[in-house]
Amino acid sequence: MFSSFTPPRQVTIGGAAAFVGTTPRAIRHYHQIGLLPEPERGSDDRRRYGYEEMIRLLWIRRMADAGIALDDIRDAFSDGGADTDDDVARILDRLEGSLVARQAELEQQRTAVQRMRVQGSRLGLLSDVVSDRLAHLPEGALRQDDLDTLLVTERIFGGLGASVQASRFIALASHPELREESDRVDAAEAALDDTVAVDDPRVAEVAAERHAFETALRTVIEDSGLAQDDDDRFDAWDESHPLPDDEDGAGSTCGSTSLTEAVRMMPYDFSRARLRCMELVLELDALDLAPPAER
Repeated sequence: MFSSFTPPRQVTIGGAAAFVGTTPRAIRHYHQIGLLPEPERGSDDRRRYGYEEMIRLLWIRRMADAGIALDDIRDAFSDGGADTDDDVARILDRLEGSLVARQAELEQQRTAVQRMRVQGSRLGLLSDVVSDRLAHLPEGALRQDDLDTLLVTERIFGGLGASVQASRFIALASHPELREESDRVDAAEAALDDTVAVDDPRVAEVAAERHAFETALRTVIEDSGLAQDDDDRFDAWDESHPLPDDEDGAGSTCGSTSLTEAVRMMPYDFSRARLRCMELVLELDALDLAPPAER
C-alpha cells in the first residue's frame, strides 16, 4: 500500500538544481542568456520552478552534456514550440560538423606531440613539412635561435617558406666552419648598437662581411643540392595549390593579416646603424645580380 505523498507544485532554485544535476548559478546563467524564462517569484521573493521549467531544465542539461552549445539550445527552444525534432536534428547536424573539425584538430595536436616526443625538442611543434626536413640532423645541431627564426618565418610565410629557410640551417649544421663564421658576423652586427653612428665605417665593413658570408652560404646550398630541393618543393606546392584566376599571389596573408602587415608587426631591437648595414647588404646583393656593365 502506497504511503500518502503529495508532490510539491513548485520547488526553489536550489531544489531544481539538485534534481537536474546542475547548480543554481548555472540556472541563473540560463535566465540571463534567455535560454530559460525566469519564473515568477513567490511571496518570499524566491524563484519557484514548476513542472514545465523542470522539463526544460532536464532537456537543457541533456543537450549540453551532448556537447551542444547553449546558444544553439536557446535557438532550438526559441519562438515557442521550436523544440521540435527537426530543430534538434538541425542543431545536431551542425554539432556533428564541429565535432569532426575538432577531431581533426585533436589529431593534428596529437601528431605534433608525438613529433615533439620523438625529436625531443620544440622542433616537433613546427609544421611537419619543416620538422621532417630537419629531423635527420644530429642532436644539438640546431640551436634555439634557429628554431626561433623558423617559428617566425612559419608564422609569416607559412610552412613552405620555413621549409625553404630550413636549407640554411641544414647547411650550417653540416659545415662547422660556416657556423663559426655565421656566429662571428652575427656578433659584429650585434655590436652595431645605438652608440654607433649610421655613417661609422664599421657599418660598411660589417655589411661587406655579411654579404660575403651569405654568398658563401648560398654557394654551399646550391652545390649540396639543397637549392634544387627547394625549387622542387615550390613546384610541387604550385601544382597542389593553384591560385584563383583573380589572384596573383600578392595578397598572401598571415591569418587575417596581410603579409606586409605581418612582417611589420614582428618587433626587432635594431639600431639605425644596424638597419643601415642591412640596407648596404641588399645593395651589394643587387650589384651581384646586375649586368657587369652596370656594376
